[in-house]
Amino acid sequence: MKTIVLRMLCVLAFLWTIAATNGLNAQSGPASAETPAEKKPFVVFEGTPGKPGNGKHIVLVSGDEEYRSEEMLTQLARILSKHHGFRCTVLYAIDPKDGTINPVVTDNIPGLETLEKADLMVMFLRFRNLPDDRMQHIVNYLKSGRPLLGIRTSTHAFNIPGDRKWARYSFNFNENDNLNTGAGPDWNGGFGRRVLGETWIDHHGHHKVEATRGVIAPGAEQHPIVRGCNDVFVPTDVYKVRLPLPGDSKPLVLGQVLEGMLPTDKPVDNEKNNPMMPVLWTKTYQVDDGKTGQAVTSTMGSALDMQSEGFRRLMVNSCYWLLGMGSQIKPDSNVKIVGDYQPLGFGFGENKKGVHISDLQNAE
Repeated sequence: MKTIVLRMLCVLAFLWTIAATNGLNAQSGPASAETPAEKKPFVVFEGTPGKPGNGKHIVLVSGDEEYRSEEMLTQLARILSKHHGFRCTVLYAIDPKDGTINPVVTDNIPGLETLEKADLMVMFLRFRNLPDDRMQHIVNYLKSGRPLLGIRTSTHAFNIPGDRKWARYSFNFNENDNLNTGAGPDWNGGFGRRVLGETWIDHHGHHKVEATRGVIAPGAEQHPIVRGCNDVFVPTDVYKVRLPLPGDSKPLVLGQVLEGMLPTDKPVDNEKNNPMMPVLWTKTYQVDDGKTGQAVTSTMGSALDMQSEGFRRLMVNSCYWLLGMGSQIKPDSNVKIVGDYQPLGFGFGENKKGVHISDLQNAE
């Protein structure tokens, strides 16, 4: 009899332990249900405390096949976070087959919903064809009138078929070809022309042959964005734009075409530098019935360009200015490279393969 009682007590104790454990698990359920940072489909860099950018959230959206935007924006986010205190979220083109970062995938950028709580969007996209619901996050951001920094191929960020909801954002949109959209002639040239000031036109400098020297535009010498940016050299070539740029566009930096790919090379002595094309400018934008917002456009930009201190400073200064922090821009602010930065050259199909989000989140 005693043996039976002891066995029953043991069984009851065992059952009580299981129930208690389940109860604890149930209580901790909501916390454990959150996706760990390393499992999120994007990278988050928390800002260093005590810096000017504390309390501001910047979302950087990458996705181009040629200029290694996935490398450039990751480094820019690290600089903005570590040296300046901004909380930075970086989004990438993700291959749904294996979860790796793959800029060739043009229709999948997870995490665009983070734009809902962003103070600034930094965009480096090329010919993206995002699903309507993903595109809606970008449209909502723009309609809110919040600021935007568009880099290099973002002038032709989207390539959306004419029968789709957001076809007017396509780089080659023309109302005469899309009469049923009701977009009107102001949308000719798509998002690039309407928001940033220009769409894809052509290379002005010889691609991969003639690099760019950034020259502060006459009359822009006192603008906060160019503060401390007297030495800007980038290996990317100058893009062609139509002059004058539309609306209230204000050129801040002109692109001097060089004879070669070295910072010591001389300017070319021909019509390419007469006149010089703007390579960084400001512009007020508005989409549909949304609020007006401020944009900065740079047709300079690649992972290699980030090796130029002057260019890095232009990017950091642009973020400060767009966030209404122009008075805090210092000509000698810290724009040093963070971590081991070994950027790849630009070119199609030359991105690093097999890179996962966790590889970037944990690397310093």
